[in-house]
Amino acid sequence: MWCGFEKIGGVEDAVAQVIEAIRPAIQADNGDIFLRDVDEGSGVVTVELVGACVSCPASTVTLKAGVERILKQRVPEVTEVINVGQNLLSDGSPVGL
Repeated sequence: MWCGFEKIGGVEDAVAQVIEAIRPAIQADNGDIFLRDVDEGSGVVTVELVGACVSCPASTVTLKAGVERILKQRVPEVTEVINVGQNLLSDGSPVGL
């Protein structure tokens, strides 16, 4: 089931369509999301959260409970969503590179 998102262009195109559909909600909170990669073999989608998302303590919740959940529902091939723009220091604090 594709919930209105066409699979004609492949998994990456379907993921891009979903990202574009949820982007306004993230932008409403002064953040943004960019699709960086889709590994069709593993189903891992790599995104970059920017703007207010970089310093927001809820960005992990947004990524996993929001973006990942929606992508998995609408594009069944998606297994995980990771944020390439956030690395953690040893104390757990985020640092954008």
